[in-house]
Amino acid sequence: MMGWVTAEHPTTDELNACVQCGLCLPVCPTFRLTGRETASPRGRLQAMKAVHQGILEVDGPFQGIIDFCLGCRACEPVCPGMVPYGRALEGTRAEIVAQRRSWSHRLRSFVLGPVLGSRSSLRTGSALLRLAQGTRATSLAPARLRRLSSGMRRLGGRPGPTLGHRGGTGASGTVGLLAGCIQDEWFRPVNHAAIQLLEMAGFRVEVPPGQTCCGALAAHDGKAPEARSLAARNLPVFGGYDQVVVTSAGCSAHVREYRHWADDGGSVGERAVDVTVVVARAIEAGLLPRLGAGSGPIAIQDPCHLRHAQRVTAEPRLILDAAGYDVVEIDPSGMCCGAAGLYTVLQPEASQELGNRKADQIRSTGVNRIASANPGCEMQLRSALGAGYEIAHPIEWYARAVRAMGEIGNVAAEEAPG
Repeated sequence: MMGWVTAEHPTTDELNACVQCGLCLPVCPTFRLTGRETASPRGRLQAMKAVHQGILEVDGPFQGIIDFCLGCRACEPVCPGMVPYGRALEGTRAEIVAQRRSWSHRLRSFVLGPVLGSRSSLRTGSALLRLAQGTRATSLAPARLRRLSSGMRRLGGRPGPTLGHRGGTGASGTVGLLAGCIQDEWFRPVNHAAIQLLEMAGFRVEVPPGQTCCGALAAHDGKAPEARSLAARNLPVFGGYDQVVVTSAGCSAHVREYRHWADDGGSVGERAVDVTVVVARAIEAGLLPRLGAGSGPIAIQDPCHLRHAQRVTAEPRLILDAAGYDVVEIDPSGMCCGAAGLYTVLQPEASQELGNRKADQIRSTGVNRIASANPGCEMQLRSALGAGYEIAHPIEWYARAVRAMGEIGNVAAEEAPG
């Protein structure tokens, strides 16, 4: 038996932390879909342990067990042993990539490393997507990609790029804003909302032009060398700021864990914070206004990497409440919507089933405005819900309400995000 071959593999302590209590089973989306033990965190950890002990190999069946996992990390908050499941999963996927190298892994390594790490590649790809949207050529794409494209925002009429922006007084401190890769190309109005709200709150906001993709998608897919390279490129760029603010929940969770991905990565990770947390704190401190009620109902969806990985739930609700919205809960347990990075493409059937379930929860409320703080979740919900619903980031909804009250000027998202 070969066992592990890289330094990324799950450690003995990580695997032994699981006491096999089963508390993870009812919160695991794939276990609830299938009822299979191997589709649960407990079952996957047992499979990892078997490889660790030389009982199993990293073969096709083992890869199938691991690939079916969403990586939503809903198991972590309920785990009495505090198993770092997300880290163990990413390490195991890195082992699969190393031992079962395929053309698919090679292609994804190229896309998740050199392509997402290149601004020119992102601009070119986005320009082609914008053209495809305008000519309806997206309807010619394969089914799984067609479903993904149906969840995208319209790329025409976007505001300009945020890279290189500098502004604000600095009375409240300094912020380095991670523009992101896909975030600043496809969800740019979110970054504009973040900049204008943070500057209104008294922060000096800079969007360093030397930054690159944070590496979250690469890490989640087991592309450890690419994830490490991207993290290393970002470290010197974000030195010296009081806070490193991230506008995508999946990215903020990853940057906060940079200590695992780069030498001295904690120097950035310890200062990283999701934008919902910073804006909520500014509202609580009186640096941003609370508006009166009257904006109407809005449904809220909790991205897994905000709710489970970072334990952030109150802040998005506080932001929406401060904007005058009546927040409507759709899923108290915070079950994954099925987006999960590349999961929509790699596991389309399970992804679509979870997306449809989340859409049904939203439809049952009768509300057609939804707040979601992660781009992948937003795309998944838009694809599953279809026409008639408007989906935007909580800070976009807040910025829109503040702008309507005349508190600030032309804040974010001139285009309708839905």
